[in-house]
Amino acid sequence: MCFRPRSLQVTAITFLRCAGVLSLRVVWWYEEADLRTGIMLAMAGLVFVAGCNTGDNAAKVPAKPKWPGAAYHLSFDTQATKPNPLGVAIPTIKYSGNPEALETRATLVVRFDTSGVKKDGPVSNQMVMGPVDIPTAEGTLPAEYMDAADKGLASFLKAYCMQGKVKLTVALARSSLSSHPGDAELNNKRLSDWMPIEVVFKNPHPKCQASTEPKSLRTAIDRG
Repeated sequence: MCFRPRSLQVTAITFLRCAGVLSLRVVWWYEEADLRTGIMLAMAGLVFVAGCNTGDNAAKVPAKPKWPGAAYHLSFDTQATKPNPLGVAIPTIKYSGNPEALETRATLVVRFDTSGVKKDGPVSNQMVMGPVDIPTAEGTLPAEYMDAADKGLASFLKAYCMQGKVKLTVALARSSLSSHPGDAELNNKRLSDWMPIEVVFKNPHPKCQASTEPKSLRTAIDRG
């Protein structure tokens, strides 16, 4: 008697946790229709494995940070600064903080370029303000605080006989920063990146102006 098997015997189909491994062992048969069915089954298994691999690769892509950079971002107010009797004005400073790393108080640090200063002895190029409240995630430093910063900066520039354009950089630091911090302490407690700006100092000390005048003119002024 002639026997023609029509059934498909699948002895093992194994998916190893979407790792791309498919074990498929099929006992051969003689019917063409059954053969097509077996091929479709194998292709469906491979597509399933490929889809799992795609998901794994996507999961490995690193997520973008929620808040890039330093804990606080600074910017200057773009409005023109009002004339200041002190002769110098730092534009109003805006801040925005990382919602997950907010501070309630901070200190403004101002550095200025003293490379052109001609003075015997050490020259400081850094001014540390007192702490100020920053109660919100976004805002501006108070006007009276900026006025105090202008006054302090003008005192430094006068003492060093500086005038004209002056390059500054400003940053926020933790309120616990000391009044004369070294680089290590400042880098450890700084809350923002340094932000550069150039200001004009228009009120130099009178003695500094006299020192830059020709000798004959100074003598005539003294005698007059």
